[in-house]
Amino acid sequence: ASQAAAEGGKEIVLTGVNIGDFGKSTGETFFDLVKALDEEEGIERYRISSIEPNLLTDEIIEYVSRSRHFMPHFHIPLQSGSDEVLKLMRRRYDTALFASKIKKIKEVMPDSFIGVDVEYFGQAYEFIESLDVTQLHVFSYSERPGTQALKIDHVVAPEEKHRRSQQLLELSDEKTRAFYARHIGQTMPVLLERPKPGLPMHGFTPNYIRVEVPHDAALDNQLVSVRLGDFN
Repeated sequence: ASQAAAEGGKEIVLTGVNIGDFGKSTGETFFDLVKALDEEEGIERYRISSIEPNLLTDEIIEYVSRSRHFMPHFHIPLQSGSDEVLKLMRRRYDTALFASKIKKIKEVMPDSFIGVDVEYFGQAYEFIESLDVTQLHVFSYSERPGTQALKIDHVVAPEEKHRRSQQLLELSDEKTRAFYARHIGQTMPVLLERPKPGLPMHGFTPNYIRVEVPHDAALDNQLVSVRLGDFN
């Protein structure tokens, strides 16, 4: 974080495989990392991505809700809305735990952005529809040697996988648009990024709403207050 700040960076996304397991070999915890990063000078924003719900403790959620540098933005893998499938996949959580984490986040950070990874359809669609999440990261499952999912008897045809993916993408779009609509008219800080030639500048609010403004080179990598207008 210190090096990133020295190089002019102002935002860091914590991501990777099982980031919530950080520190297992050193006697530390992911929460220890969060607190240490929050004390670093120079970094304006941190975002937590790809943390499994069983490792996203209420302690971390509460801390983020009070933090000046950790943004109200989470990306949490669900994979399936079926407890049976989650068990077959040897996931360390079930739908009840997942739903409780979403509820906790929204209780302390009502305007938070919550993205979700999802693979399986069936019960997943109804479960996700009931959750106050913002966006879905949808991908069709591809069989991999040695995985528990190979023990599931039912095989979905490629055409059906595509149809189901489209349904979930449409649901994701509905939830994202509803989330954006709730914020029209609000003024929020946006960290602007250098655009490609000929394009307007863009950046994100603390809760990950993408914003575009007219190009102004002086605003590159700057935090500016922007009144949120309509969206396409």
